[in-house]
Amino acid sequence: MTSEQHTPAGSLRIGGRDDDLEKRLDEELTAYNTAAADGAVTEPLSVSVTDDNGDLVGGLTAWTWGTLCSVDLLWVREDRRHSGWGGRLLRAAQDEAVRRGCTDMIVSTYSFQAPGFYPRLGFREQARIGGVPGGHEDVYFHKRLTPPKDETALGDPA
Repeated sequence: MTSEQHTPAGSLRIGGRDDDLEKRLDEELTAYNTAAADGAVTEPLSVSVTDDNGDLVGGLTAWTWGTLCSVDLLWVREDRRHSGWGGRLLRAAQDEAVRRGCTDMIVSTYSFQAPGFYPRLGFREQARIGGVPGGHEDVYFHKRLTPPKDETALGDPA
C-alpha cells in the first residue's frame, strides 16, 4: 500500500520497495561520498565457493572504498558450517581488499548469527545496538588490515 501527502513544498510518498528510488539514492550518495573522499570510488567485491556439483557452498559480498572494505553479506550453507569455509571466504576478501589498498575492514552481524566468529579472525567489537527483533543486537566489528608478511611496504616481494 502506498500513501501520498501533498504540501506546498512537495509531495511525500510512503510505500514499499522502490527500485528506481533506491538506484537514484545510490547514485546521488555515491557521487557525494566520492567527492568527500577525494575521489575514492566504491568497487564491489565478491567471493564464492561451490562444491563438486557446482552448488553454492557459501559466499561473501562486500565493497571497497579508498582504504575501507565493508562486508555486506557472508553466508555458508548449513551442512558446510564449522568446516572453515567462513574463514576462507573472509580471508580471501581481506587479501583482495589489501591488494586494492585497503587498511581497514568492517562488518556487522546480529547477536544470534556469528558474533563469536569475527574475533577469532582478528576483528575487534566496536559497538552493540539493541532494537533487533527478538531482543537481539546488531554487533559491529573492525579489523586493521596489513599487507602479507612476504611483501615490503612498497608491495614488492621481499
